[in-house]
Amino acid sequence: MTGTVYKSTGSWYTIKAFDDTFFECRIKGKFRIQGIKSTNPIAVGDVVDFDLETSNNIETGVITNIHNRKNYIVRKSVNLSKQTHIIASNIDQVFLLITTDNPPTSTSFIDRFLVTAEAYGIKAVLLFNKIDLYNPEIEVVVEDLIQTYSKIGYDYLKISAKKCANLNSLKAIMKDKTNMFSGHSGVGKSTLVNAIEPALNLKTKAISEMHQQGQHTTTFAEMFDLSFGAHIIDTPGIKGFGVVDMDSAELDQYFPEMFVIKSDCKFHNCQHLHEPQCAVKAAVDAGLIAASRYKSYLQILEGEDVNYRTDSYD
Repeated sequence: MTGTVYKSTGSWYTIKAFDDTFFECRIKGKFRIQGIKSTNPIAVGDVVDFDLETSNNIETGVITNIHNRKNYIVRKSVNLSKQTHIIASNIDQVFLLITTDNPPTSTSFIDRFLVTAEAYGIKAVLLFNKIDLYNPEIEVVVEDLIQTYSKIGYDYLKISAKKCANLNSLKAIMKDKTNMFSGHSGVGKSTLVNAIEPALNLKTKAISEMHQQGQHTTTFAEMFDLSFGAHIIDTPGIKGFGVVDMDSAELDQYFPEMFVIKSDCKFHNCQHLHEPQCAVKAAVDAGLIAASRYKSYLQILEGEDVNYRTDSYD
């Protein structure tokens, strides 16, 4: 049989078969994916083959094969620094919830999020939440951010999860896709989930309690079917939408505004640091590339440890 992994607890996997029947499955023996050094070989979102078996009148499944992933998101393993943990796979789009205050979302955090999404080939959408709390000063900050990122080509939406503002527009973007929310604690992720799908209220509360007890150590994930024809993957306790094993020579291709002009640099292997006749540095000086974006590029390139984290739900 073939199905999609909806939940992972580390040893057992809940799989939804293509006939919409759910089965509890496990891995038989060692199961490793070639080329991926991960603590978990199978993740929520994976399409797998499994065989059914019956023991003590209980029918369970044994996973025998994993289909090729179109993408996946990883983070550094909590206990094994040289390994990664696959958060979820086969994601159509990720949403970053942004607030300018309580808590503030830094441009460094936004840029690391976007770079990671670019690297894994996942569409990213920026959600500016809590518009019901905006004052003129916050409005100016938000509009500056919108100008910076929309100019690059990123989609955005201004919403209020609490007041249900623009949620129909959000649901239209999510429809027929597998979605994932991310953002700092306090930006309103669980409030947003409850607003777009009230029937999931108990689920998100339980996840929130687990998250607070685990202090970001919980690594279980779960997918939910939404009533308006979309899927959402909950990934509690993600410490960072981290930049993992990214080649410094390839970093500029994950900054779209740099990638389109890098061919104008004098040297084909220009890293946009101190090289002469660098088109990227010239664009920064001319205000064509945001200084904050260039700063984020340098921080990632130099491996600077920026304080950032993304917890799936509040």
